[in-house]
Amino acid sequence: MNNWMRALVALGCGLMMNTGAVAQTQKYPVAPRGTVVDDYFGTKVADPYRWLEDVDSPQTRAWVAAENALSLPYLAALPEREALRQRLGALWNYERYDLPRRKAGKLFYGRNDGLQNQSVLYVDGGDGKPRVLLDPNTLSADGTVALTQYEPSPDGAYLAYATAAAGSDWNEFRVRRVADGVDTDDRLTRIKFSGIAWTRDGKGFFYSRYPLPPAGGTPGTFDELAHQKLYYHRLGTAQAEDLLVAENPAEPQWGWGAEVSDDGRYLVVYVSRGSGNENALWVKDLGTAEAPSLAAPFVKLVDDFEAEYTVLGNRGSTLYVRTSRDAARGRIVAIELGKPAAAEWKSVVPESADTLQSALMAGDGLVALYMHDATSRLLRYGLDGKAQGEIALPGLGSVPDLPLGGIQLSGQAGDPLLFYAYTSFNQPATNYVYDLAGRSGKVFQPIRLNFDPADYVTEQVFYKSRDGTRIPLFISYKKGLKRNGRNPTLLFGYGGFEISKTPEFSVPNLVFMERGGVYALANLRGGGEYGKAWHEAGTLDRKQNVFDDFAAAAQYLIEQQWTAPAHLAIGGRSNGGLLVGATVNQHPELFAAAFPAVGVMDMLRYHRFTIGWAWAGDYGTAETEAGFRTLYAYSPYHNIRSGVRYPAVLVTTADHDDRVVPGHSFKYTAALQAAVAPDGVLGARPALIRIDVNAGHGAGKPIGKLIEEEADKLAFLLRFTR
Repeated sequence: MNNWMRALVALGCGLMMNTGAVAQTQKYPVAPRGTVVDDYFGTKVADPYRWLEDVDSPQTRAWVAAENALSLPYLAALPEREALRQRLGALWNYERYDLPRRKAGKLFYGRNDGLQNQSVLYVDGGDGKPRVLLDPNTLSADGTVALTQYEPSPDGAYLAYATAAAGSDWNEFRVRRVADGVDTDDRLTRIKFSGIAWTRDGKGFFYSRYPLPPAGGTPGTFDELAHQKLYYHRLGTAQAEDLLVAENPAEPQWGWGAEVSDDGRYLVVYVSRGSGNENALWVKDLGTAEAPSLAAPFVKLVDDFEAEYTVLGNRGSTLYVRTSRDAARGRIVAIELGKPAAAEWKSVVPESADTLQSALMAGDGLVALYMHDATSRLLRYGLDGKAQGEIALPGLGSVPDLPLGGIQLSGQAGDPLLFYAYTSFNQPATNYVYDLAGRSGKVFQPIRLNFDPADYVTEQVFYKSRDGTRIPLFISYKKGLKRNGRNPTLLFGYGGFEISKTPEFSVPNLVFMERGGVYALANLRGGGEYGKAWHEAGTLDRKQNVFDDFAAAAQYLIEQQWTAPAHLAIGGRSNGGLLVGATVNQHPELFAAAFPAVGVMDMLRYHRFTIGWAWAGDYGTAETEAGFRTLYAYSPYHNIRSGVRYPAVLVTTADHDDRVVPGHSFKYTAALQAAVAPDGVLGARPALIRIDVNAGHGAGKPIGKLIEEEADKLAFLLRFTR
């Protein structure tokens, strides 16, 4: 280690281990200002911390070590931190399940006994005696290898599954025999953002992968992603022998997804372009289920990217498709493959006032999941579109997308059993089974809780944003709380990529509410709560609407005496981290603390890393003058100002997040620390960064790591909002 690096580390280590005032000897690590200046259409933009984008350089590694040497002891010394850690562990220690899936009479599901780092996959052969099929906890010593998805073969004989190490988006596919739990020799790599679609004969599956780097290059965590291709892998063969099914060399940013119809007759291919939900839809006739063939050409049912299309199933040559075409909030249509022109499509379930979130063919009809003001409704329809009633949910909550299942509804055409989960702010996800034929449902896998959900209250209110738009807001708290303007409050938001934020259970939020906190969730524009128009209202040059919606939520909570600026914090992850960073810059006076997690903080360069280019549909890019002007106006990294009294900020990221690369959080933190502490000394409202090692964007993070991180965040939250 050279002298400069030694000094960098040392400056982060002069810490005081009591819980009193911050010692004046505590200093932020040195982050030398570079001289990089970019010219964007005549505007000179300094980027002094460009060097932190190289996350594996010795200089950056030293800075990371120094920042953790400052933040981790600081957080560990906060009042209640140890008590919070213990309470988090106690409340997380409950048996829970992922959504079951039925295949060939077998039931597959994930189960966690409480504090296992990763959920374990079980199979029940139909005799009510489940056995362990795959335990990811045995795949690494520290629990950082996660099972990310799985798909049983149609006959239930094999399980294709994916694992990821240290939270990476890079997956490795393997195949396991269900009978004896032994892996075959099949091993597939260079996979990100791919599903698994078996052919009906159970002899292989479709998947997508990226090519190896150019000659001489070494595959790495942060490889730029381009030229994904769709392949068919036949069991027992090497990956090099996989059959190429679809590609477009002229469109390196196209993505490919596939599924096979339940009868095995058709291959359905989804062509995507970026992170938007809009897609093209191609279909290939595989011939017979017993001897599928790739020889037939694709029928390009839709060859543009103007709407979303998801095939729910088929009856013969008729496909049932959920789409946003001519229906901003979604509808279901029937497409006859012999008459593929849009003018020939038959409307089955028309657009309604609620947003059609997902649907599937199950039993002898359709089940549709709708959002009504960001809460879930389950409705049934016949294949002729006739309404068949509603499946009642327990309350003001949602049907969630559970991790291992990767789906919200689990069922099959011809099978009367439908599985779904229900969750709310005071109710962990609980699996239900509904008999579509008998029209009756019940809890399928009861869970035992060590708290009383009746002790907590959730209200849904509506407030007006700056331009008068009506925005939903959930407010949750422990029964008996007084609206006195002094309650510690955490306001959370996202507002992007047509992702809806619906009620869901969180152990950390429950611990916060136990201690008198108020948790508020705002349904901002940019999400999908009210369909395509709601999403578009928070994108591109309309992105400021999202920040205005969030600030208006804070102002509403203050005006209604739930809290006050001295007691109010905001939080968000990923695109929500951008939301927090931008809102803090625009309204620092509103907040006592802020939690930008794995945020997109440099809006001028985000598209240059890994999958960042795919977000241009929401953000635009600085490659155009109009895009630059819009992004530069709110980019969190570029709008930090010296002399401003910012709230206490705790940035969280991981050293090898390959979704939102950690350079975003590194550069933002260095700039914020320089602005709030010209002399380098921590003040009463610190700007800290907690950098997880051997971790990624968050998916698959071990329970042990989650408990430690959430204890730190809760201790920081209570320290600055009480």
